Amino acid sequence: MTQSPPRDAGPAPAPYTYPPASRSGPEEIVHGQRVADPYRWLEDPRDPATTAWCAAQDLLYAEEEARWPARDAWFAEMTALLAGGGARPPVARGGREFHLRREPGRELAALAVRETARTRVLLDPLDADPSGTTVLDAWEPSWEGDLVAVQLSSGGTEHSVLRVLDTATGETVDGPVDRVRRSPVAWLSGARAFYYVRRLPSGPAADGVGPRRRVYLHQVGTPADEDTEIFGAGRSDTQYYTVATTPDGRLLVVGASEGTSPRTDLWTADLTTTGPERPRLRRLQHAADGRTAVRPRPGTGPLLLRTTAGAPRGRIAAAPRDATDPRRWRTLVGEQLGTVLQDFAVLDGPALDRPLLAVARTRHAVGELTLHDARTGTRTGTVPLPGRGTVTSLTTRQDPGHEMWFAYTDHITPTVVLHYDAVTGHLGPWPGDSPEAPTAEGVRVTQEVVRSPDGTEVRMFVMSPTGRPDRPRPAVLTGYGGFGASMTPGFTPQALPWVRAGGVYAVACVRGGGEEGEEWHRAGRREHKHNTFDDFDAAADHLLHDGWAAPGRLGVLGSSNGGLLAAAALTRRPETYAAVVCAAPLLDMVRYELSGMGASWRDEYGSAADPAQFAHLLSYSPYHRVREGTRYPAVLLAVFDGDTRVDPAHARKMCAALQWAGTGRAPVVLRTERGVGHGARASSRSARLYADVMAFFAHHLDLRPLGDH
Repeated sequence: MTQSPPRDAGPAPAPYTYPPASRSGPEEIVHGQRVADPYRWLEDPRDPATTAWCAAQDLLYAEEEARWPARDAWFAEMTALLAGGGARPPVARGGREFHLRREPGRELAALAVRETARTRVLLDPLDADPSGTTVLDAWEPSWEGDLVAVQLSSGGTEHSVLRVLDTATGETVDGPVDRVRRSPVAWLSGARAFYYVRRLPSGPAADGVGPRRRVYLHQVGTPADEDTEIFGAGRSDTQYYTVATTPDGRLLVVGASEGTSPRTDLWTADLTTTGPERPRLRRLQHAADGRTAVRPRPGTGPLLLRTTAGAPRGRIAAAPRDATDPRRWRTLVGEQLGTVLQDFAVLDGPALDRPLLAVARTRHAVGELTLHDARTGTRTGTVPLPGRGTVTSLTTRQDPGHEMWFAYTDHITPTVVLHYDAVTGHLGPWPGDSPEAPTAEGVRVTQEVVRSPDGTEVRMFVMSPTGRPDRPRPAVLTGYGGFGASMTPGFTPQALPWVRAGGVYAVACVRGGGEEGEEWHRAGRREHKHNTFDDFDAAADHLLHDGWAAPGRLGVLGSSNGGLLAAAALTRRPETYAAVVCAAPLLDMVRYELSGMGASWRDEYGSAADPAQFAHLLSYSPYHRVREGTRYPAVLLAVFDGDTRVDPAHARKMCAALQWAGTGRAPVVLRTERGVGHGARASSRSARLYADVMAFFAHHLDLRPLGDH
């Protein structure tokens, strides 16, 4: 264990006087163990006592942030970095290219359409709500491109409302349809109807938490309450569903997964034999141990699948359309040692001498893009990328073609859209995207190999001024380690000014994520969650021992599941860190299933209803590991009142516990932001959040931004 020398929290007075919080919650016997929950009353945001406590915490936070003299300088840096705008890869339908686009200086992305070399905005959320609290959650054009289904939500809730727009005029021709949440939309040919997923109107799920969902068929122009239920009755209340169709309207694909489980059940239906209202669904994959997705293509040829079934690092397979047994699948592109399959696209236009598969993989979290013969899977070439970054969102035309678009980003490069022509081999910027890229001068990115206590090699990206540990510096370490999500290189605006000011910013690819495939994910979930925390501890020790980080000047940052990771680091080894930030964190692992989307995460964390799983959850639950008399570092807990994924009550309870327990001079503060949630937000809101987080770190790790020197 690495111990830092005594720290000084800076000019803040000591000790802090915190708002009073009654330790009146219950002590319960759960599976034979005594479990205290002294701040359970803070779970109810409408309780007058909670309201008064939160108001007092707002005042305390305002006092604390006033001590950060460089806060405005950090905000100016973040605003400039996020001002450049940009786009996302287009979805080509009916001669039009639909895409998200944020113009430089605009707060939110708008839905735009490009045709005949001209781009126009189809839907700008700011037109409907200039305050910037209404965001575009999802959108899907019809196969012909004449109509587009859009989903918007307000206040950060992600409770979307679906409408259908006429592409030519932008007018609403259908809707609103409520009780959707970024629902998949699968259009039928002719743009007369689509399949989608909607919650049932009222009443709790059978387990008391979580929505109940169904797959419906909606006829455009008819009331949503008259929609035909297609799938979901009699199934688990916490299942998620996907729907997809082929451009010719022949095939429907329905997928189901239990919460965030890494397993998918799939059904297909030939709509030419039954019609869309009564599809005869037959199983394509059932009870298989793997995630599988279908890439719909027109015609009667085999289905192309991306799956981890029998291949933890992913493979591409072809399946007959009438297949009901995965043993009939034929592997086209198999697992590749050291890489993880991310996506693929089909290039099969008549100008090509053979159909191709463009295959996106990561190697130790760094993206690669290769070409393969679509009939045999044989590798035929490589698409060179601009750097060591990430490739996402491969898109092509729905008809046979030789063009492909994809997004590229890395730690110092904002997302750009690239266009690839498989006939000429040319790769270049897509004309619909022209972001203003910030300078990356003064920032070097390296990838370190860290050895965890059990000998496992863990990769870590390190951003620094020189690319080497030339001297110990103020450092921030972050990670995620959950749900198979990978910490691949992505534009990190909060890191650039930090590094240019002389700091180090590191990203640990710990177990529980997907950086090394599904086995890597499973090695950091449920009863193996301790591996995630051990990996993160090892990353912190590496930064200190190898001279990247200065003792007493190391901070930890995490959000959502990463907030759990940061809080676990805080409660496991508080002496190692000088400052910790947890944003939208999951902290009470004994009761996480009872709020937000927690019920859908049981496969990831386990359930407190099971004695063995409860013991594992309690063993690391940060809220329950807070110890009276401990000298905790400076802690900032950031929450958003519209968050419907992770209940802000997690952070409220943790804040009260830390304020009660700590003995040091470093503050524990709660930053509550209103009108936003867990997902998309206006760029100025993002800039302010990044600025406050980095100003907090700068104050407690003693680093000044360049403009403040």
